[in-house]
Order: sequence, then structure tokens, then C-alpha cells
Amino acid sequence: MERLDGTVALVTGASSGFGEAIARSLAAHGATVALVARRRDRLEQLACDIEERAGAALAIGADITQRSEAVAAVQETVDRLGRIDTVVNNAGVMFVDPVEHALLEEWDRMVAVNVNGLLNVAHASLPHLLQAAQQEPRRVADMVNISSVAGIKTGAGVSVYSLTKYGVGAFSESLRQEVAERHVRVSVIEPGSARTELRSHLRAAVQARGRARGSVERLEPDDIADTVAYIVTRPRRVAVNEVVIRPTEQQE
Repeated sequence: MERLDGTVALVTGASSGFGEAIARSLAAHGATVALVARRRDRLEQLACDIEERAGAALAIGADITQRSEAVAAVQETVDRLGRIDTVVNNAGVMFVDPVEHALLEEWDRMVAVNVNGLLNVAHASLPHLLQAAQQEPRRVADMVNISSVAGIKTGAGVSVYSLTKYGVGAFSESLRQEVAERHVRVSVIEPGSARTELRSHLRAAVQARGRARGSVERLEPDDIADTVAYIVTRPRRVAVNEVVIRPTEQQE
């Protein structure tokens, strides 16, 4: 693995779960990390934890579903840290139910966070990634978008969640083709079942149905953080475009 010293990474949804683990991992590899989420108190604690381990981090409270706040978060990162070499679009929510019984406000929330939030950050940060890819110390930049196995294989009850995650995959591949020759690498990660707060968004009845179908040993946030670190520490000549990562026992 190459070190990330002298680079800056921006991670959305950094207040818990995958985002927190990813931020800690990138900091351990030498990046200064901009931590972006709505829960600023958690971000500040995470920044302190990273700095106690000789890392560097900046807490930025923002709701990325609001374009102005996403743009401001990116600009604050550049103003205070000087550049952006890596963006990890991790923020996401999941609500599942048959279409017949769905709550439309949950659909709206998934589209707002999983699609619009990602697009807001991607568009605002792309000029900075293109610039960083032409500069030392690495002369390459990365955007890593966190999707889901529901973005490659849908099923009953996950229609709109899958819609958002299929969209993440389509956007990632199109953008990859647009910027590959300028050494901005675009990657998508599709995790399976994981132990994060994402499942806590589900209503009790939905969680009960999931338990009734049995359980597997779920992925841990560090498993996804390790995957992100692997992707962004490859040599300039190597791009990892897509990673599907499931628990060993997960069949779907």
C-alpha cells in the first residue's frame, strides 16, 4: 500500500458506521481527513480521537442533501486544508417495504440522501480532484462511492432503495469513463449485510421479518474501511473500479 501523506480526504456520513471507520483508516494511512455529516458533536469527537493517534482531521457539520451545504463543505475543506485528493461518498439511508405499504416520505429521504446528496458532493468536489490528480505527491485522485448489493441485485421490498443504489453504480461508471484519462479514479463498493446504524432506520416490523429469515455473521465497518484503503492506496497505474463484498454466509 502507498502512503497518503500530504493528501486530503473528504468522507461523508462520517459520524458513524462505515464513514467513521473509513475516516479512521484513511487518517492512519497519512491523509488529513475532512469529516462531513449532520451530527457535528460526533464529528468533533472523532476528530479528537484521530488527532490523539497522531492523525489530522477537520469536522464539518453539513446536510449534503442541501446543495448549498454540500458546496460549502467542499469549499471549507479546500480553504482550510488546501486541496482534496480523495472523496468517499458514504452517506446513505435505507428503508424497505413493499411498494403497496411504503411511506412516501421514506422514498423521498432515500432519494435525497443516496442520490442527490452524492451528486451534490461529487459535482462540487470534482474540479478539486481533477486539480489534485495533476499535482504531487501522488498525481492521482479518487472518488469512492458506497453503494450496496441492492444496487446489483434487487428483490421484493427494496424497490426504491435499489433504485437509488443502481443509480449510484450507473453514475459512477459514467463518470469513470469521463475522467479516467485525467487520472481521477472512480470506484464503487457494493457491501452486503453489515453491522451499522443503517438497519436501525428500519421500522420494528421490518426488522422482525429480517430476524425471522435467520441471520448471518454481518460485515463490520472496518471491513469496508479496509476495502476503501486498498482502493485509494493503489499505484497511479491501477484503478479498482468495482468491489462487491458480502458476508461469507450471505447468499443474496
